[in-house]
Amino acid sequence: QVELVESGGGLVQAGGSLRLSCAASGRAFSSYSVGWFRQAPAKEAEFVAWIGSYTYVEDSVKGRFTISRDNDKNTVYLEMVNVRPEDAAVYHCAAHRGGQRPLSESDYDYWGQGTQVIVSS
Repeated sequence: QVELVESGGGLVQAGGSLRLSCAASGRAFSSYSVGWFRQAPAKEAEFVAWIGSYTYVEDSVKGRFTISRDNDKNTVYLEMVNVRPEDAAVYHCAAHRGGQRPLSESDYDYWGQGTQVIVSS
């Protein structure tokens, strides 16, 4: 059993920056790969980024979002810079037992409750 808790969301102005955190319980967090997803109102969840044996960032946010992890703190981060209004969403992190990048949401084993990002213009 792994518990994931996201934090760092809130109100940010367009063009501003925000760093989201995904804190995990347990001591074996380094054995999990972690992805970030976001879901805006009335839209399906959208894959954003992933970190495991390597990092992967979707083209839609490439150059603006950076994913990283600190295994000593059992935490994965999503740094967002030059935030745009279309980035507003509830951001979820999810953990997968394996180092290969999952291609489906169903391949992730644990999910956090999410943290909301609101972008003001």
